[in-house]
Amino acid sequence: MNNNKEEKKLAKAKARELRRPFLKELFRKNKFNLAMTVVAALLASAANIVISWLIKEVSDIISGDSGYSFGTLLAILGAGFAMLLMAWVLDKAFLSEFRAKAMRQYREYVFGRLMEKGIQAFSGENSSLYISALSNDVNTIERDFVGQIQMAVQVLLTFIGAMFLMIWYSPLLTLISLGFSLLPILVSAFLGNSAAKAEKEVSDKKENYTGMLKDILTGFAVIKSFKAEKSIARIYAESNANVEKSSKKRIKVNLHVSYASAISAGALQFGVFFVAAALALSGMGGITAGTAIVFVQLLNYVISPIQVFPAFYAGTKASFGVIGKLAEALGKNIPDEGEHIKPELTQGISIKDLSFAYEEGKPVLSGVDMELEAGGCYALVGGSGSGKSTILNLLMASSKDYGGEILYDGKELKTVSPGSLYELVSIIQQNVFVFNSTIKANVTMFSEFPQEEIERAVRLSGLEKLIEEKGEDYLCGENGNGLSGGERQRISIARALLRKTPVLFVDEATASLDAKTSFGVLDAILKLEGYTRVIVTHDLDENILRRCTGLFALKNGCVTERGTFEELMDRKGYFYSLFTVSQG
Repeated sequence: MNNNKEEKKLAKAKARELRRPFLKELFRKNKFNLAMTVVAALLASAANIVISWLIKEVSDIISGDSGYSFGTLLAILGAGFAMLLMAWVLDKAFLSEFRAKAMRQYREYVFGRLMEKGIQAFSGENSSLYISALSNDVNTIERDFVGQIQMAVQVLLTFIGAMFLMIWYSPLLTLISLGFSLLPILVSAFLGNSAAKAEKEVSDKKENYTGMLKDILTGFAVIKSFKAEKSIARIYAESNANVEKSSKKRIKVNLHVSYASAISAGALQFGVFFVAAALALSGMGGITAGTAIVFVQLLNYVISPIQVFPAFYAGTKASFGVIGKLAEALGKNIPDEGEHIKPELTQGISIKDLSFAYEEGKPVLSGVDMELEAGGCYALVGGSGSGKSTILNLLMASSKDYGGEILYDGKELKTVSPGSLYELVSIIQQNVFVFNSTIKANVTMFSEFPQEEIERAVRLSGLEKLIEEKGEDYLCGENGNGLSGGERQRISIARALLRKTPVLFVDEATASLDAKTSFGVLDAILKLEGYTRVIVTHDLDENILRRCTGLFALKNGCVTERGTFEELMDRKGYFYSLFTVSQG
């Protein structure tokens, strides 16, 4: 039992530590704006207390128990309204600025931390968690935590002022009021955790919904081609129903909190009023009619924290929960450790007895040996599932859980810093992401490069014709929908060339292109001199393969043959069969 308590205590301490930098971003260089909103809350609270005091004195004037004149009370009333006006001016100037700046800084900090993730760490995660964190969860944090801070401060300050007046007027009646207050306090404490749990459940369901929706939109063409619309619509409906169910539960819980708080607060208010009236009628405790009336007014401010703070507590807890979930995910990173190597390849890449499995007991690669000389161009060919793309992924340091060796100029990849590796290698993949920006911005990836270097990359990648036709400021559309597949691939090649990495990996880059476009893209890659190129291709085009330094034919995760195109064709082995079938 003690061990469980200690573990929970340590877990809570770890969660607080993970959340701390995220919460700091809400207030970084934002404390002056927050302070001004607190001053506004203080002025509004003081004005409310002054008005309550005036109600008591006016009531006592009517009954003949007040020592103030109407003129004096009107002057004090004017001062109270002046404080309210000043609070309004301060809120108008600083409240929106505080909230907007807090959320902007938070989003930028989260995105910055996300960009620090390594490829290894990010590739094993569900990206919908981050999409939800920067959309649904941000709204929750702003609405239920940041947006409620000033109100909570104002309610607290008004509560303190109300308690001071109540004690000043009647310690006995104040004590009785506190006794009545236990009921709403207990109700709030009991229901607060339920509200926080309901909010977290909504966040989790929305995260799943976002991930599912992203998958559907990404795979829209596949859904249509397989006529799976009805099945996908059923899956969507189920996920949507789960969100609706959790939302309904949250609404019901919040209603329970709201009504239970209102009922218990009403019991408090009327209970105190009846006791005050009884004391006033009996003449006990020096309570006047004005005192009885002002206690009812002041009880509104005593009740407010009981009504507001459970919701604020639930919202804060829910916000901390989603921040904690995000902080934990962003904390799972593989540090950029290892030797920093120069961005050059002088000898080549050696793969020795390489083995790898995504799942234990199910090998994807076994005993793979390859020698890739610097400056050469090599093609990996084979059927689907033969391990071609897995080899490229491992060469990009996607995992260190492999057997055997991967050597760059004799340096084992496991000992190399991933950050410095990415200065050495670039990869062109089948699915090229193109931003909804200009051709030039997509080539440069929004960085500055000398114009002559951009022109060189455009020329070598074969983008000149596109730019001549549409101009470098042509907007590519969402995910490049204003471009053809070949044009998107040429942008990808230009990106890699602009980085000037001496090693270029090409992973099924022409899989979705027609034969003519595919040849044009691969031809542009083969014409690159001074680059070490490794091409994974399904397209067994003789005009392309003959120009490669060497070919590696893979089957079931093993290299079955290696050599030039002519050598492999002369052997009439596995590659010969693959090539012959592809030409049929």
